[in-house]
Amino acid sequence: MNSEAFRTLRPKGEGRFLLFCDHASRRIPAELENLGLPASELDRHIASDIGAAGVTTELSDILDAPAILCGTSRLVVDCNRQLAAGDLIPVVSDGTAVPGNRNLSEAARQSRIEQWFEPYHAAVEAVIADRQARGLTSIALSIHSMTACLAGNARPWQIALSSDDDRSLVEPMLEALRRPGDVTVGDNQPYRLDPAVDYSIPFHAMRRNMPYLQVEFRQDEIAGAAGQVRWARRFAGALAAIRIG
Repeated sequence: MNSEAFRTLRPKGEGRFLLFCDHASRRIPAELENLGLPASELDRHIASDIGAAGVTTELSDILDAPAILCGTSRLVVDCNRQLAAGDLIPVVSDGTAVPGNRNLSEAARQSRIEQWFEPYHAAVEAVIADRQARGLTSIALSIHSMTACLAGNARPWQIALSSDDDRSLVEPMLEALRRPGDVTVGDNQPYRLDPAVDYSIPFHAMRRNMPYLQVEFRQDEIAGAAGQVRWARRFAGALAAIRIG
């Protein structure tokens, strides 16, 4: 297994949550030569979910939760896309052409899946299997971040939850996040969890009937370490306030 495809925090954590961060890294393997992009583009959200890795790390500590973080950029292969998705290996991302992804052979495409996509998800599966063997139940928590503005459209939500039909944890969590009254909380805004498009929650949680939450933090709120700590604590506090199970 390619150990650079992921990193695992607190693998033996005994908290109820299992965390994963699909877009934690902006790393592009050296042989791909930055996919033909300048460094300025790799600093943008097109390469990674800005701040999401930091929030995931903080929450792993607070919740004593295992966390698996993807080790490569979403521009190399998007680990939260179904394998047949057109943007699994994007040719264009938020208006930026990605030269290194143009006209990929099937062999090159499959190589990226085998080197980066499959090991990351195998690592998540291994942690789940270990927890099951130890008699621990899990609640999946998928952590993402969103831009403050996309295609000229401002996002007023500082934090948002994405869900499909199962709203059993989403509804009380939305209430807990909104209760202080000082932030705008999105409900399937700007993104809904779509099992036909998203991969991680459907594959790791929904097919097992495992409870889940998928969260989007706005990137301007968590771009720095202080914001990551503040929002991780706030999110963990909301989790503690809801009744689970």
